[in-house]
Amino acid sequence: MNARSNSLQRVVLGSLIAVALAASAAAADARFVTANKYPGCVELSNATTRVVLEPNAGGRVLHYQLNGVEVLYQDPAHDGWTAGSPRLPGGLPAGRLDIGPEHGRTFSRDAFWEGRWTAEITGPRAARLTSAVAHGVQLVRDFALAADSSHLRVTQTIHNRGRETLRTFHWSRTFAEGGGICLAPIAPGARFPKGYVLYGPGRVIDFMPADEAGTRVRDGILEISAPPTRPKFALDVDPGWLAYLTRRGLLFVKTFAVYPDRVYGEPAANNVSIWYKGNDVTEIEPIGPLERIAPGASAAFTEHWWLHALPYPANGSADLARIRALVAASQPR
Repeated sequence: MNARSNSLQRVVLGSLIAVALAASAAAADARFVTANKYPGCVELSNATTRVVLEPNAGGRVLHYQLNGVEVLYQDPAHDGWTAGSPRLPGGLPAGRLDIGPEHGRTFSRDAFWEGRWTAEITGPRAARLTSAVAHGVQLVRDFALAADSSHLRVTQTIHNRGRETLRTFHWSRTFAEGGGICLAPIAPGARFPKGYVLYGPGRVIDFMPADEAGTRVRDGILEISAPPTRPKFALDVDPGWLAYLTRRGLLFVKTFAVYPDRVYGEPAANNVSIWYKGNDVTEIEPIGPLERIAPGASAAFTEHWWLHALPYPANGSADLARIRALVAASQPR
């Protein structure tokens, strides 16, 4: 065999090795796994961050972890639960997504909220969850984890597969572990006298809630450091971010677009909700603007999730300058 043939063989062999290594790396950072008694989950990972997507019951983000530390609310009693099983108290945990409105919806969301989805790996550290078609609606959720950070891009697309125009919108309902501090930048010139409203009791929306310990507006940021007496907040944020600091020293940041000149579809027309269930769960809810989706059309909304290591403050008061710096670093690149 001549030298030219040897050289060609080496080039071909090197190419095959490179392809094999690339395939091996892709398999390592996006793979199907069993998690929390659920088969067919998709795990996305890099050196620091692990994400698990769960298609069996609701198309959820089941885990979001930085260096092995979890930020999402877990309830082992629900592990393996699927629609049709006996209902358990508390509802399905972890990183939920939804569509609105909460009240006045003309169809049931159960097929999306707790039904079975399909899962597929779409690229390195990337996957898609797709719902069944129900009431003329189909949801597609695309996830992509960065190669070198905790940045998780989360896009939900609402497809109108029916014959009537849809009036709906993106509504994130991510359940973080409880006991932490939630922070939200109140939009300049906020519509609400205190910068936020509280829901309840009953169907009341209180636009002038009384002061209470653990809730305050400081330097333009709503800071909730203790479970409120009424659990649901509604407000407008601008710029578009929410942050949540857990007692295990994780700062969970979501960044997203806000549209001050568009209509929002919740009763208070807010672009964010925050909900506390005592010290057990804190729900972090960016809301998209109201969409009018014609038959055959679609609408998408993207959130950017980040995790940062940050000690929980001993005095229960967040370092707002540090929070703002970490939010500024939590931008898509």
